[in-house]
Formats: sequence, structure tokens, C-alpha cells
Amino acid sequence: MRSREYDLDFRAKATQIRAWGIGLLAVAGLLWVWCAVLLVTPYSVDEEPGDDYPAECESRLFTDRGTANEGLQRGDHCQNERDWPEALAVLGLSVPVSVVGVALFTSGSLSCRMSAHSEAMRELDRIADARKA
Repeated sequence: MRSREYDLDFRAKATQIRAWGIGLLAVAGLLWVWCAVLLVTPYSVDEEPGDDYPAECESRLFTDRGTANEGLQRGDHCQNERDWPEALAVLGLSVPVSVVGVALFTSGSLSCRMSAHSEAMRELDRIADARKA
């Protein structure tokens, strides 16, 4: 395999690694959006199965009420439906996904840049050798 073919194969692999990084960063972004939706949007809860008039609940982030345990003691269905652990689990899951995504994106981008730099240096050396001859 000649050096040009090897370099093109190297760039293709680096581009693929960078694409995987972008994909993982997109997944992490979706997880962050999901966490924000869980915390910011109001929701409704059926007090009984098949309830015709579900209870309307405030968003978890903007509520004046306490935690789910306080709501259970008072019989409040809203407090039990959407609590902080689910949102924090989604946010916690996004951290390793985003770290791996950043690492892959950075590695792929750096490999492409270094390959382009090497090609430019070889071209400059070739031009300099042609001028000497």
C-alpha cells in the first residue's frame, strides 16, 4: 500500500471516529433535553386507573412543595409521580456518554488535522526538492 492510499484510509477512519463522537454527543444532548423536560414541564397524574379527571401537577423544578415523601404522607399523587431521582439518573447517564463523545470527536478531528498537516509538509518538501533540481 502506497503512502497516499494509507493516508486516505487513515483519514476515512478518523472521519468515522469523529462521526461516532458527534453521534454520542447528540445522544447526550437528547438526554439533557429529556432531563430538562422532566424538570420543567407540568404533567398530569391519574389518581385511579382510568381516571376521567387526572390531577394537574406543577413542574418539579418550579414547585413550592417538598419532596415525594412529604407528598405521600399527605396523599398527594403528584409528588410521587415525578421526583428528582429519575431526572438525576438521566443526567448522570448523559455524563459518560458525553465524555466518550468528546474524546472520540477530539481524537477524530485531531487525526484528520494531523494527516492534512503531514500531507502539506510532504508537498512543501516535494516543491523544495523540485526547485533544487
